[in-house]
Amino acid sequence: MRQWLVAKGSTSLDDLRMGDVPVPQPGAGEVLVRVHACSLNYRDQIIPLGFYMGGVVQHDTVPLSDGAGEIVAVGEGVSSFKVGDRVAGLFFQNWNDGPPNPGVGPALGAPPAQGMLQDYVVLPEHGVVRLAATLDYTEAACLPCAGVTAWNALMEGPRPVKAGDSVLVLGTGGVSLLALQIAKAAGATVIATSSSDEKLERVKALGADHVINYRTTPEWGAEAARLAGGGVDKVVEVGGAGTLSQSIAAVGFAGEIALIGVLTREGDTNPHGLMFKGASIRGIFVGSKGMAERLNAFIDAHGIKPVVDRAFPIEQAMDAYSYQSSPGLFGKVAITL
Repeated sequence: MRQWLVAKGSTSLDDLRMGDVPVPQPGAGEVLVRVHACSLNYRDQIIPLGFYMGGVVQHDTVPLSDGAGEIVAVGEGVSSFKVGDRVAGLFFQNWNDGPPNPGVGPALGAPPAQGMLQDYVVLPEHGVVRLAATLDYTEAACLPCAGVTAWNALMEGPRPVKAGDSVLVLGTGGVSLLALQIAKAAGATVIATSSSDEKLERVKALGADHVINYRTTPEWGAEAARLAGGGVDKVVEVGGAGTLSQSIAAVGFAGEIALIGVLTREGDTNPHGLMFKGASIRGIFVGSKGMAERLNAFIDAHGIKPVVDRAFPIEQAMDAYSYQSSPGLFGKVAITL
């Protein structure tokens, strides 16, 4: 079978390589998944560079946390899945439900956990989830990281988004567009930012109620607060340190900033602006199996379709990596197998 690897000691995307290896077999409590599609996330760019948590990879690692396919064999004792079931791998293999905890287990696609960019993968029975019935494999492959992250940010924790709330999403990457779609389906007013007027027109077509070009409106946090009538109820903060001060300006009284961001590493992170509004920051690191199941049920109920910008065949995985880091990205990049 075909399998991509991030080579031990990798410090460059050039250290990615595809090879041919035997098809694995499931052991007790495991399932064998024939992978039909994968998708890329920002972490997949920095793992081969040696910049992810844990630094340079210490052994050859199959990349990508996100993949969807069908079960083609089950090991002894497997009772909750059968051959033919459509499933996706879970980002955290041991986080069943509830709040974050120290026992969430390995995250697929980074040491010590192998990832999904291969024709077949063996996963524990508890490490997969059924796909949303209304999605094809490529669409479903967009959800394990970005989709669950967006769902956690909006619908979990102490302040789930409800009809009439306002939500601010930053940029047009996978998490932000899925958050836009979820928030709109929940009845919220959505404000979206981008540096591209063309992309802002596209997010309006997806349902954004207000848009802000952050290049032409440097104080976009204050503008978002104005558009929301005094402050935003929920900010889906994917930017990180470089955008947090603007997100604090945008959030309203008793509002919440769902802090996901790793895209920018330097900036003003002084939290004092939250104090005056009784607002809070909640850290988001993907989510649990229960969150994935609730997301999939919501997607089926509301007819949400993840935005797949481009899909590349597995042999062109390097082109997928290049496109995912390009300025033209709008939504998710997929790899089909």
